[in-house]
Amino acid sequence: MGEENQTYVTEFVFLGLSQDPHTQVLLFFLFLIIYLVTVLGNLLIIVLIHIDSRLHKPMYFFLRNLSFADLCFSTTIVPQVLAHFLVKRKTISFAGCSTQIVVLLLVGCTECALLAVMSYDRYVAVCKPLRYTTIMTHWVCAQLAIGSWASGAFVSLVDTTFTLCLPYRGNNVINHFFCEPPALLKLASADTYRTEMAIFAMGVAILLAPVSLILVSYWNIISTVIQMQSGEGRLKAFSTCGSHLTVVVLFYGSAIFAYMRPNSKIMNERDKVISVFYSAVTPMLNPIIYSLRNKDVKGALRRVTAK
Repeated sequence: MGEENQTYVTEFVFLGLSQDPHTQVLLFFLFLIIYLVTVLGNLLIIVLIHIDSRLHKPMYFFLRNLSFADLCFSTTIVPQVLAHFLVKRKTISFAGCSTQIVVLLLVGCTECALLAVMSYDRYVAVCKPLRYTTIMTHWVCAQLAIGSWASGAFVSLVDTTFTLCLPYRGNNVINHFFCEPPALLKLASADTYRTEMAIFAMGVAILLAPVSLILVSYWNIISTVIQMQSGEGRLKAFSTCGSHLTVVVLFYGSAIFAYMRPNSKIMNERDKVISVFYSAVTPMLNPIIYSLRNKDVKGALRRVTAK
């Protein structure tokens, strides 16, 4: 009876990453550096691919989409976190929280699909090199990119609808630093089983299915590379795919940990650290990994800076 008399939540209060003022100052500068590197790195990738005709290839078309998704993902979360490091009471409106969930799920799930598409692109490039240009046409690449964004939008719609249709009364304190379904469900004033099952089902579709495709693609790539006679050919193939595999392990590992396990009613510090990893660190690392391990991107950067 008492719960029915409680008013619906109109804003949420974050506990954040730390309550200690000195630690918050240090975290502010750390997150500021991470965000600046993320924005500059991903913008650089997008601009280089746009202006350098040598990068007008399927692999870099998908990489540009990935960089844009990383940029949106980080911008949805990190600026708000930076602002909250500077204030005592860290709040967000219900509408703001809803918007944050919609956008981060959209771009996050799109990134999951894009990484799978990029693994298929590498599979065709290594295992079917003579047919690569006929298979990965402009039209096919456009369809794969549109399909990735559409799948992200669908999962975002389902997860957001199930999460936000639950009643939230009374308790509005989130032991987290941004809005995402696993953190929000802990405050729901009703049974969350159906919502958890919906999120799990969407997780299978957008996390486990792409991971399976990636594993199959790379199993075929490794099998093909091992059979190559040329040591230089093997090195080039492994170098091309190494950066992609690094990104896959970093992103999927943390996302699966957050979304593919039973929803505990308590958000602990380990959960927050995992969230920092896929919300801030991975979007920063992607352009660094791709540029440092990719001769084409480094060559494009040299050509631009030499002008």
